[in-house]
Amino acid sequence: MTLHTQNVTPAQVEADRRVLELLAQTFPNVSAASTEIINLEAILNLPKGTEHFVADLHGEHEAFLHILKNASGNIKRKVTDLYGTTMLDSQIRQLCALIYYPEQKLQAIKAESGDSDLTDFYTITLHKLVTVCRSVSSKYTRSKVRKALPKEYSYIIEELLHESGGEYDKQAYFNRIIETIISTGQAEPFIIALCNVIQKLSIDQLHILGDIYDRGPGAHIIMDTLCNYDNWDIQWGNHDIVWMGAAAGNDACIANVVRVSLRYGNLATLEDGYGINLMPLATFALETYDNDPCEEFMTRASDDENTHTPKTIRLMAKMHKAIAVIQFKLEGALIAQHPEWHLDERRLLHRMDRESGTVTIDGKTYTMCDTSFPTINPADPYTLTPEERHLMHKLHHSFTVSSALRRDVDTLLAHGCMYGLYNNNLLFHASMPLNADGSLKEVEVRGKKLKGKELMTEIGMLLRSAFNDDAPQADKDYARDYYWYMWCGPDSPLYDKDKMTTFERYFIKDPEAHKEEKGWYYKLRDREDVCDMILDEFGAEGSDRHIINGHVPVRTGKGESPIRAGGRLMVIDGGFAKAYHKTTGIAGYTLIYHSSNFELVEHEPFTSVEEAVANGTDIVRSNKMVEQTARRKCVRDTDKGKILQSQIDELSELLYAFRHGMIKESVPKK
Repeated sequence: MTLHTQNVTPAQVEADRRVLELLAQTFPNVSAASTEIINLEAILNLPKGTEHFVADLHGEHEAFLHILKNASGNIKRKVTDLYGTTMLDSQIRQLCALIYYPEQKLQAIKAESGDSDLTDFYTITLHKLVTVCRSVSSKYTRSKVRKALPKEYSYIIEELLHESGGEYDKQAYFNRIIETIISTGQAEPFIIALCNVIQKLSIDQLHILGDIYDRGPGAHIIMDTLCNYDNWDIQWGNHDIVWMGAAAGNDACIANVVRVSLRYGNLATLEDGYGINLMPLATFALETYDNDPCEEFMTRASDDENTHTPKTIRLMAKMHKAIAVIQFKLEGALIAQHPEWHLDERRLLHRMDRESGTVTIDGKTYTMCDTSFPTINPADPYTLTPEERHLMHKLHHSFTVSSALRRDVDTLLAHGCMYGLYNNNLLFHASMPLNADGSLKEVEVRGKKLKGKELMTEIGMLLRSAFNDDAPQADKDYARDYYWYMWCGPDSPLYDKDKMTTFERYFIKDPEAHKEEKGWYYKLRDREDVCDMILDEFGAEGSDRHIINGHVPVRTGKGESPIRAGGRLMVIDGGFAKAYHKTTGIAGYTLIYHSSNFELVEHEPFTSVEEAVANGTDIVRSNKMVEQTARRKCVRDTDKGKILQSQIDELSELLYAFRHGMIKESVPKK
């Protein structure tokens, strides 16, 4: 009996007969099954693919796209390994700039060269790019590399990648291909194609730990990129959830989305990305708050970001206040509909004393800095005026009929969930609800008390039901409402603070009122035993398992470290959003998981594509090896390896069944 069938028994084959008969339709004989086993065994012994972890992009599309293009410095590391002893650092940067932005860099090179012949440049560059491409593709099978190649150049690139050029005849063949590419005028498109392949093969899997949306101007551009990206997943963040809730038709989420966009002066995603019509809001705000300076509602965009005229800024402030007041009304009404959320203390409009200009919150009375509320009826503060209802009807319609927004939400649903477990790394955006003693906290979801993995799974299924046509209407309605709770609820794993003090930040100067008490997870996650307990709950195994989070910016300037709990936990929200740069002191962290180590990458603020093209900037401030594996990991050691091994086991059973006549072979006709 052969090696692959020596542990197979007749009883095992009988138990799996239906599966094996289906498998035999694809692999109809011993030869086909054996060939596939050989192929899968070879794949198992390839090096593990590189994983790229990013978090809290917050609409900063230029920085995100740059990090995708340079693979958080991974491409420069490859180029330096290959050419560090034969090229100057400035030359390496220029080659990397070409790889990151081939179209723009080629245009710049042609402009600088004038009428000079670029044949030598093309020849040298093509040779170097082929070498780099060969290096980044070495982890993959020829089949996988072939799928990454552009159709028009796939044959030629494949020939170049798999010719070493060591023998004289082969070197002549290799050189002749390069010469012909140049002589036929295909050098530039071929260089662009090679650069794109290098970018694509430098990262095998992209993990996004939530918060694509809000603050920055280009969340829709990030989503456009991801819709055409091959291998990626997302663990939803609270800023993603509020947009998903808006698309589902939750009016409180819609108000929050519009308010945050106005707060940071970024309307591009709303208007340009998703076609949301804000004209009714502008008209309503001008009519209602015409004489109100709305000083507390001025945009928080920095001077270098703010491209709006003073008149537009004043209009946006009025729109900002108008939608904020509507938001507080809608939230108050929603809380009243769901007493099981225990959020009645967050209904603040009826706690205002308009005559004294104060509000009482949690038993303490605060002076308000703004008491102009022309649309709030003290006797019925949570009811929208007819004009506000008309406005919300229009906004509701804009959000729910936006095909672009629905496409992006469908993409988030298809690629994401509340958590992910990949190669024994547990990924979730923010928190795992805990008790003070570090045990998992039970949270009530529609009458069921759940904790840990069960809680995260149930929430994920509930949220999906808002978009499932076959879900009962009651489930869809509750799920739509629950999106808002996930945005800001105390027991939401995406938030996990006692309250969101939006009202206080607008209307109360006292910073004491702005405090938001974090849940126990944030206080206990530095403990290795707590992290191990959570990892056990989700089935992560081995000594090199980790929790990876985003959500809370790492204040590097104050000495905070993204590596915690003895290396068990990594927090990689270092502040992609420009609004966070002063707080964090940097512009974000990313993680790279190679076959031999975990590498933490600290980033500088991204300036512009023009600077990156001119100077080869890759915004990597520093690289720090977090963990070195005992041996280089192969595909066999990964989740994918487990799947491939199970396929090998099934094929081995099929081989046994063929050889013992338990399933008939289909022998090809001669």
